[in-house]
Amino acid sequence: MKQQEGYFSEQDQSIFYRYWLPESPPRAILLVVHGLNEHCGRYQHLAAYFTERGYGVYGLDLVGHGKSSGTRSFARDLPALIDPILTYLDMIKEWQPGLPVYLVGHSMGGLIGANFLIDHQDKVQGAVLSGSLTLLPEYVSDFTIKIGKFLSSVLPKMRLLALDSEGISQDKAVVQAYKDDPLVFNGKMTARISNVMNDGIARIAAEGSIISLPVLLLHGSADSLCDPECSKYLHKLISSQQNQLIIYDGFFHEVYNEPEQETVFNDVLNWLNGLSG
Repeated sequence: MKQQEGYFSEQDQSIFYRYWLPESPPRAILLVVHGLNEHCGRYQHLAAYFTERGYGVYGLDLVGHGKSSGTRSFARDLPALIDPILTYLDMIKEWQPGLPVYLVGHSMGGLIGANFLIDHQDKVQGAVLSGSLTLLPEYVSDFTIKIGKFLSSVLPKMRLLALDSEGISQDKAVVQAYKDDPLVFNGKMTARISNVMNDGIARIAAEGSIISLPVLLLHGSADSLCDPECSKYLHKLISSQQNQLIIYDGFFHEVYNEPEQETVFNDVLNWLNGLSG
């Protein structure tokens, strides 16, 4: 597996990227969009699995995350998260002309991925979205949303809530590595990024049905950070005729980091192979 990394500029931000390539020319490309407060380097094991099977794997750190610039756990708006993906995708297509590209989004990356597809599904051949945030949690009231919008406007960098890292995986070593990772932000998310995610959820509800390309949805049944109803909802909402949902019994939030992760990788590979015939 060959690895490369670098930076590109997106408006006033420096965006970090990395990619992993097989020894032979790749058969297709996976473009990874990570979740809230993490970074693309946490998908090295996914890259190892898929490069061994002929795929090139590309990832980037979203603005305010990992090695990219910006206030931690902050983004001005949805375009600030989506536009760098478009720029990077153009770079990938210059490097790997003619190859199919599949978007791989996790958690907030699944939310961003679904919003990306609403406007740009013609730019990829399919998507794999895991643990995707597509619904507001039941405990979030209309009043809370209004307060969040107000704070996003007047105090956008105010810190609100922290994620419960214990919910990411049943594997305690994964949880500890997450806590110890200097590129993972373990503090509280900002009011603005919370509101940006709410905007993304609302847009999925309004326009998500136009997504018609092949989509594979993955979720753990015991996900305490993002209810599996989110993926069930998206599965019913989108109009794709090649739209598959897999709920993994007992799995926590990060299905790629569970003890049975190879089962998940195999399911993704089989799905991709089914698309290519």
